[in-house]
Amino acid sequence: MGIFGAARGARREDKELGTGVWRRAHDRYGRGLDRFHQVLEGIEDDDLYNALVMIADHLADLQGRVRAVCVAAQTLSPSATEDIPFRLNPVHRALSKAANDLAMAAQSAAIARLDGERWGYASAGLENVARRADVVAGGIEEAERQLAAATSAEAP
Repeated sequence: MGIFGAARGARREDKELGTGVWRRAHDRYGRGLDRFHQVLEGIEDDDLYNALVMIADHLADLQGRVRAVCVAAQTLSPSATEDIPFRLNPVHRALSKAANDLAMAAQSAAIARLDGERWGYASAGLENVARRADVVAGGIEEAERQLAAATSAEAP
């Protein structure tokens, strides 16, 4: 993508996500996902790598849902500041928690990698990483529920 394509993409992002809390919530999830993928770099054990990639793919699939929530929230309560719109506070809280849980999943993946490389695949503790990923998905589902509740409360 050239310089003009990047500028168009940035304008589109600003239009859909704004420059405030919803943009930050979206970007925070993306940074957590990047952190998770960084853990995968250089893993030599194929079984460990493949297991963590499956979890990473699941978390990456959730990013579209995070974006959809953030775009809808920006439409309902546009934000260009750090102030969280009161009526969408539960949505923002759920998105923040999901991003925190994603960071903890990345940390669990790093620990699983170290344990797997030291003591073998069976000792990696991949169930902890999968459990953390499930918590991330639950947080996104909660954000979607809270957004739906705020939207239905808005309707006459």
